[in-house]
Amino acid sequence: MNVRAQISMMFHLDKCIGCHTCSVACKNLWTDRQGTEYMWWNNVETKPGTGYPTKWEDQSKYKGGWTADSKNGEVNLRLLATDKKRGYSNIFFQPHLPTMDDYYEPWTYKYDDLFNSPASDDQPTAMPISLITGEPIEIKAGPNWDDDLGGSSIYAKNDPNLDVLTPHEQQAMFEIEKMVFFYLPRICNHCSNPACVASCPSGALYKRGEDGIVLVNQDKCRGWRYCVSACPYKKVYYNWKSGKSEKCILCYPRLETGQAPACFHSCVGRIRYLGVLLYDADRIQEIASCDEKELVAKQRDMILDPFDPEVIAQAKKDGIHHSVIESAQQSPVYKFVKKWEIAMPLHPEFRTLPMLYYVPPLLPVIGRQENDVVDLDTTDFFGSIETARAPVKYLASLFGAGNEEPIIKALLKLYAVRHYRRIQDLDDVNQSTVDQALAKAGVTAEECEEIFRLSALATDTDRFVIPKMHREYAAELLADKDNFMSDAYDYKASAGFGSVSKPERGA
Repeated sequence: MNVRAQISMMFHLDKCIGCHTCSVACKNLWTDRQGTEYMWWNNVETKPGTGYPTKWEDQSKYKGGWTADSKNGEVNLRLLATDKKRGYSNIFFQPHLPTMDDYYEPWTYKYDDLFNSPASDDQPTAMPISLITGEPIEIKAGPNWDDDLGGSSIYAKNDPNLDVLTPHEQQAMFEIEKMVFFYLPRICNHCSNPACVASCPSGALYKRGEDGIVLVNQDKCRGWRYCVSACPYKKVYYNWKSGKSEKCILCYPRLETGQAPACFHSCVGRIRYLGVLLYDADRIQEIASCDEKELVAKQRDMILDPFDPEVIAQAKKDGIHHSVIESAQQSPVYKFVKKWEIAMPLHPEFRTLPMLYYVPPLLPVIGRQENDVVDLDTTDFFGSIETARAPVKYLASLFGAGNEEPIIKALLKLYAVRHYRRIQDLDDVNQSTVDQALAKAGVTAEECEEIFRLSALATDTDRFVIPKMHREYAAELLADKDNFMSDAYDYKASAGFGSVSKPERGA
């Protein structure tokens, strides 16, 4: 067992109102420079929808993430975008990169024509111009162009996740009076098995040992853009001005001073949670190589119990400070992911073992009923998972690698919490209905109360459990730089680039 500490995140999709405050906070803080105009380290998509960049989930087009190949009875992980042979043969050409059309051409407006217009009988206007070329453009797309268009035949029906639904199920989702959509905020997942790190020929990308945050060393980056191709979530961007790659850094300068990342701090819906997870790094290869249907359960198994004396002893032996272990014990992410098994990773089939988890949406409250009539006197006030307008198969395509079992299990618990609170607050459902919902979900009234309070009444200190960063240990890492660099080369060699020559000790 090799215990590692990871700063992990959880987003509660039932609470997201799609205000984009998180995106604006991130944009103002990190990507307001020339060359970053199209970068949205944090973006909020409408689902069903094509997302940003367009159809980023379609890996037949972008070739991101890992695939598990069976050969001679052994399962081997392989990057879809590149390997040692392909990497050096097309190092100057990336065939699977998103284009400007997949993102959008960023623009501003010719405000001088508006503010300095001479007196005239006509209303002056500010024409849109490209931020890249400075020429007038016709605006055709943007980072949230399909916002709220969950029923749009142009955007939503091109969602790759709809392929798992039958034509009848798809049609039901797009009936205008029953239209289904929800918001999906996305940042870098800071994965445990990051494809971007493994694909970089220059070794510019790395995963911080103390907290698992994935960063780009700007001094080492040579702009090969393998990281952009390899990331299946398309959360690494190329700065056309500097010739370097950039990505979400999880606001680590804020974390190091005990502050939540900007998008977390500014979130209006309070959907964002942050905490420490302890995991067994020795199992990464095994779990990332397992059958797709088992990925969600196996990734949960990789997360260790921070209260287990054996885990605590091994964590201390592996250099994890006791204050970090205490933070892991208080982590809200641990509760949602491991204790209650409500939150799941986005597209686990990409096999990057993302450390950003989502509570799937349980909406709308009342589902479709027989003959489209909703009987408010029914004992099953909230309807059922089977009649919910967001099909389980669609949610399973997003969060379960096609496996409906973990989705149903999570939704049943969310249903149970709603029934439990309904009788507490309004007393308009039968106690027998509540008891049945709790029994079906396998939760107690006490657990429902705990889930409710952490979901609806949590304060900032409940939602953000930020460990002390212990910067004094950074000096020890730098002092042992030779061993650190040797370990980095070992990782690169194991990531698909074959043997890589290491620097000599003391060189």
